[in-house]
Amino acid sequence: MLGILLPLALIVILTAIYSYEKLIWLGVILAPLSIPLDKLIYGLSFNMAIPTEPILGGLFLLILLSFARGNRLDKAITRHPVSIALYFYLVWMVISTTTSSLPVVSIKATFITILYVLIFFFMLSYIFGRNQQKILSFVWLYTIAFVPVIVYSVVRLAGHGIFNQKAAHWVMTPFFKDHTSYGAVLAMFIPFLVGFTFSKWIKLKHRLWIALLLVFFIAAEIFSYTRAAWLSLVAGAGIWLIIKLKIKFKTLAIIGVSLFLIIFTFQDQILTELENNSTESSANLTEHLSSMTNISTDASNLERINRWHCAIMLFKERPVFGWGPGTYAMKYAPYQLTSQRTIISTNYADGGNAHSEYLGALSQTGLPGMLSFIVVLILIFYTGINAYSRTNDKRIKTILLSALISLSTYYLHGFLNNFLDTDKAAIPFWGFAAMIVALDIYTKQNKQLTEKADR
Repeated sequence: MLGILLPLALIVILTAIYSYEKLIWLGVILAPLSIPLDKLIYGLSFNMAIPTEPILGGLFLLILLSFARGNRLDKAITRHPVSIALYFYLVWMVISTTTSSLPVVSIKATFITILYVLIFFFMLSYIFGRNQQKILSFVWLYTIAFVPVIVYSVVRLAGHGIFNQKAAHWVMTPFFKDHTSYGAVLAMFIPFLVGFTFSKWIKLKHRLWIALLLVFFIAAEIFSYTRAAWLSLVAGAGIWLIIKLKIKFKTLAIIGVSLFLIIFTFQDQILTELENNSTESSANLTEHLSSMTNISTDASNLERINRWHCAIMLFKERPVFGWGPGTYAMKYAPYQLTSQRTIISTNYADGGNAHSEYLGALSQTGLPGMLSFIVVLILIFYTGINAYSRTNDKRIKTILLSALISLSTYYLHGFLNNFLDTDKAAIPFWGFAAMIVALDIYTKQNKQLTEKADR
């Protein structure tokens, strides 16, 4: 073990001395390949992603040192509406940490979140703003590093039978905890591959290779058997269509309200239909997709309902400050109802989280915490739409639209799972947000310069 870790540590130290920006890229490359420490050393009372989280800790110290020397981020970044919303979100996490039921757990969770936001939102916004080519570097570094993990997962799955749905749940370990996080991250990069495949500003020979890579990623997504990821990509395609057709917000609001009224009016009939669906998840792709609405016998769906109910019960007991960041897994067990427990239910903090970014935030940081998180998401999307509408640069439009669709897949996935506490999902999530903010600032400044030149 030391024979592996010592050379790696030496590489990281030398990279840090040379340039902290290079260390950021190293973190991006290693994120898909990182492994939980407890997979390397058994019996530990704590865990972290190796080598990503130690690299982030070193980056944090280097960035603080840089700030101490007088280096500052551009005001356009620090005063951007998304940044301001993030300040409140992070400050509330700190406040809820001071009232946490498990202070040590919350301190680590809050610190890790601050690291991800500082490095992969604020610092990347600054780097992308100085050199837009670095945006493409970010996408390709993560994508290329992800390929070996996909190959590893597919080869292992093939060894058990390519249509073995049960094996598909764990073949990506130890790189990903299970198929749900693996499928979610695959879904986040597919929109970029689609965008690049059909972008004429990229050479044809390069687009052919990208198209092959896209087919590979789609096949991996299919054989991940991650229903939420499949659904998120369909929803992403719908959002792409809305943006392309320039459908007005008023029209969308009317459609949304109408759908809500229909569902509310016929809720009893809809619930009856859902309860009558007994299709179990299986290797048959049609049946597997159909099982998404099975809330009568499908253990995965029923366990989600169990976790959501626990999150709501936790919220009701501590509605303002919550139980503290990162505490859900250690606190939800007593709130499980016997009638809602499933064959995969557990009383230990080893069965995942709240299965929802939003309800997880609600139970851990209270209503202000969840609302502040939602405001951040809305502002990121609003900023991206405005920047996309503002520019005529096809290259920038492709990047913005790809980032928006990628984030939208995770926005939807966030209703069913939560992975932003992991390096696998947090790095691309905040990186894509940084792209949007950097390009928003650029398109605003470019528009102002154009208007001045026309006067």
